Amino acid sequence: MAEISEPPKPPGETHHKFETTSKAQGPDSEFDPKTMRKSKPRLKRLVLTLSVLLSFLLGFPFLWKSVEIYRAPLPFREIDSLSSQTESSLLLFPCHFQAIFVGFESKSSINPEAIESSVLKQMVKLTSNSPQCGTCSANYTVSVVVDSSSGCVQTRNREYLSSWQCGAMGTVDFSDDEGVDEVLVDLLGGKVYSVVVVNLDNEEVRAVVGKHRHAWIVGRVSEAEAVARVAETFVKVFVNGGKEEGFIQGEFMPVGADGRIVLSFNLLNSDPQDWVYDWDFQAIDETLLAPVIEALEPVANISVESQVLYHTPKSSFSYWDDKRESYIFSIKDLPFFVNSNEWHLDTSIAAGGSDNATYIPSARECPLLLQLPNGDISKTNGFISPMWGGITVWNPKGCLKDSESQDPLKRTISRKDLQKVFEVVMGQLRQLFGLKSDHMYIGASGTSSLLPSERGFTEWELDVLSRQHTCFNLRSCSTTLGSLSRLVQSLPRMIILDEIGKQVTYSLEAANLAQSNASVGLHDASAVSSRQARSLAEDAFFHPSIMSVSYYSFEHCFAVYSLSVVFELICLVGNG
Repeated sequence: MAEISEPPKPPGETHHKFETTSKAQGPDSEFDPKTMRKSKPRLKRLVLTLSVLLSFLLGFPFLWKSVEIYRAPLPFREIDSLSSQTESSLLLFPCHFQAIFVGFESKSSINPEAIESSVLKQMVKLTSNSPQCGTCSANYTVSVVVDSSSGCVQTRNREYLSSWQCGAMGTVDFSDDEGVDEVLVDLLGGKVYSVVVVNLDNEEVRAVVGKHRHAWIVGRVSEAEAVARVAETFVKVFVNGGKEEGFIQGEFMPVGADGRIVLSFNLLNSDPQDWVYDWDFQAIDETLLAPVIEALEPVANISVESQVLYHTPKSSFSYWDDKRESYIFSIKDLPFFVNSNEWHLDTSIAAGGSDNATYIPSARECPLLLQLPNGDISKTNGFISPMWGGITVWNPKGCLKDSESQDPLKRTISRKDLQKVFEVVMGQLRQLFGLKSDHMYIGASGTSSLLPSERGFTEWELDVLSRQHTCFNLRSCSTTLGSLSRLVQSLPRMIILDEIGKQVTYSLEAANLAQSNASVGLHDASAVSSRQARSLAEDAFFHPSIMSVSYYSFEHCFAVYSLSVVFELICLVGNG
């Protein structure tokens, strides 16, 4: 069988094809036949690609760990519960009141139940319609005891049983207020607010509020008048502290966030060329200030410091009064009295507290007296400068005669004069805490004398301060923790250390303990716990780690680690 073969090509055509190939593989060609791959890529490229990918996968956990943010768990639910609780419900303390009527045997119609009902109705009228935080409001009970010659009858109160002894007031000398106060403490104890009404036909009505938690009304008084006075003493004195308003909306005394108060006492010598005075402040601190600091310990941690300054003239002017033979400065001059340029008070007031200055005028304005708006001269010769503290002007005895001396000597203020000065200072301190500086309460039903305490604050006044500061501290703690919770949740990459978590937890525990103590009427314990709760909340919110500028945001991570990721991708693509 004949084979079919392809016809031979002409010689010219073959030569032309060889020339074309030679031209394609010339020196200007893009492919070098010596280095050009002879086969397709197989296992080598796969191994290289997988090694780069594997190195990226192995390094990713370290990359993720390096940008991880540590956040200690915070009890957000408990914080929200505390905030809602303080906003929705007011902190009300339970208060127990007791009224004892002595010498009303001539009125056969009097009975304890009727008197109790009348007292409760009168207290409701005196109580504010809107309950105030830190008071008793409607959370109180009243018991009545009628002491007559036929015996004692009291209301049936399951929560409190009176320990009153019939006929105990028969031998009491009511002219001795200190003695009456101690007798009532022995008879009634010191936990229940009590008012004893003694009906004496031949005496004028006299009302006194003791140093503890008892008051007494003595004199010719009717049943209706006695009920009105008793109710007003319960509500206006024992609950509200003798003030018209029931609650201080803020703090006049600047207490630090950690519950500390620094009381700075300064003796200012206006012109040492006239005279130079010093004081024995250590003796005053040990005898007069130490009991006050101890009494206020549940409310605040108070520290005391003092200094003596020279060349401290006042900024205001005074004028000479021939009638009084004194230099006079008025109420209008008080805003300009403090000379901030010359009074260099190097104290720790920034920590929270107030200054108190005892100003000794120079010979050119001595004696210096403060004139009140009604034209009278102030008995204390002192005043309070808001947001600064208290100032007392002390005039040396015979300063007009001593001003003629050309050789001033350094002297020390006598203990008697220093005690009078600090009596004024104590009144100013009471005002800074929101209490009355004088020892008199003038109410709608009459006037009552307030028996002063050697500690500066009576027990019922300390109860008022404890209730008010407990409420203020719990509100401040709730607000601070709520702000911290919202801040942390709004910044997911904020660093939260374990210390912050512990502070928040301890703050919540202290706040709950304060509420628990307040519910059973433990004034001192609730004040201490609320102060701790506020301090811990402030420490957590202002922790140095929270105040840092960078919180490792997503943009920060992208800017730092994007270069390494891009380099890996370039290597991967380049090897492909």
